[in-house]
Amino acid sequence: MNSIEKARSISIWIFIVPFVAVNACLILVTQFHGVFESEADRLYNTIPYIDGGASISRTARPYPSWLIFKPAMFLTSFLLIKYWLFNRDIISHFETNHRNIKKIVFFGIASAIALTIHSIFLGIKFDNDLYKLFRRLVMLSFIVFEIVAQAYLVATFFSFKEKLKIYIHPIILNLKISLVSLLILVAIISIPIISLPGDDFFGFNLKFLKHALEWDYFLGVITFYLLTFLMWKKKVNS
Repeated sequence: MNSIEKARSISIWIFIVPFVAVNACLILVTQFHGVFESEADRLYNTIPYIDGGASISRTARPYPSWLIFKPAMFLTSFLLIKYWLFNRDIISHFETNHRNIKKIVFFGIASAIALTIHSIFLGIKFDNDLYKLFRRLVMLSFIVFEIVAQAYLVATFFSFKEKLKIYIHPIILNLKISLVSLLILVAIISIPIISLPGDDFFGFNLKFLKHALEWDYFLGVITFYLLTFLMWKKKVNS
């Protein structure tokens, strides 16, 4: 089935492109200090996945980091739209007019649009509380839309998993379900934390926790697409 092959091939790039881009920005700001004019744009001795020494936007915002980050996110947004449309075709092939199709397409494409908007405004400095709130809402919208789309998709595939037996590795589908469940659980627990104003909570500095959570959550979200690549078998027959 052509849509399965396209969804499989595009999914690995949805993992690779943002992973490489984000970590390339991190390497730039921590290892190649000479390419940054301002000392404030440089970082030292941090592995943010563990110590939360910087946010993703902090590493991607300064020039020349954004020359890597922005094009990569625009490409990822385009690939996401294609991915969700391919999955619409896959579902329609097995279950015509499945009740979740419109929800999957809506939330999937909405997440791609939110990622594009976030990338456009990244690095634009405007000292206004309303603008800062807008940026936070856009980023939060991307996360929510993306996780909802992923949840609907794995639930839909699970609902007719018997029809997919010759096309997929069932254990990977189960791993995708576990991953999405974990992402939802972490989101429920962490949203109250990241929503707190400021970084101080009864004397505890939340900034590093927020940053580490951001990096690890980003990795979890894109790992969904790596598992998609591994889930579909290389050669499938209609």
